[in-house]
Amino acid sequence: MSSVELNKPVPDFEAAATGDQQVRLADLRGKNVVIYFYPKDNTPGCTTEGQEFRDRMKDFVELDTEIFGVSRDGLKAHENFRAKHEFPFHLISDKDEDLCKLFDVIKLKKLYGKEHLGIERSTFLIDKEGVLRKEWRGVKVKGHANEVLEAVKAL
Repeated sequence: MSSVELNKPVPDFEAAATGDQQVRLADLRGKNVVIYFYPKDNTPGCTTEGQEFRDRMKDFVELDTEIFGVSRDGLKAHENFRAKHEFPFHLISDKDEDLCKLFDVIKLKKLYGKEHLGIERSTFLIDKEGVLRKEWRGVKVKGHANEVLEAVKAL
């Protein structure tokens, strides 16, 4: 499977999410979709990022926009993370890295001098027709949700 490209339709995918859901991109036609990839539940940056999206959720909803967070954590960890921070959106578990590969977000990272493959914090905006309209890679958390919101408004 090749990875996504700007201004091209995103291949349909199906993935397990919190709330006992199977998220299918095809089922979301007619809505904008924000998919943000983050390294790990309950870590400082990932928590802040989720909270920023949570705090702007009303604005996204008014713009017919669904939000999904994605990491390689399991559904149980996701359910706990979501409940703890009252995220009004669902989290997708991507243990097999299928979505990570589709969106090409697995990168070589350095932590404490050791290299490992991990998720590069990235966000993707898919329009109502299923076309990738904007991507942010190597995201800095502070103010990111507002930046994404402005991009949705510009669609």
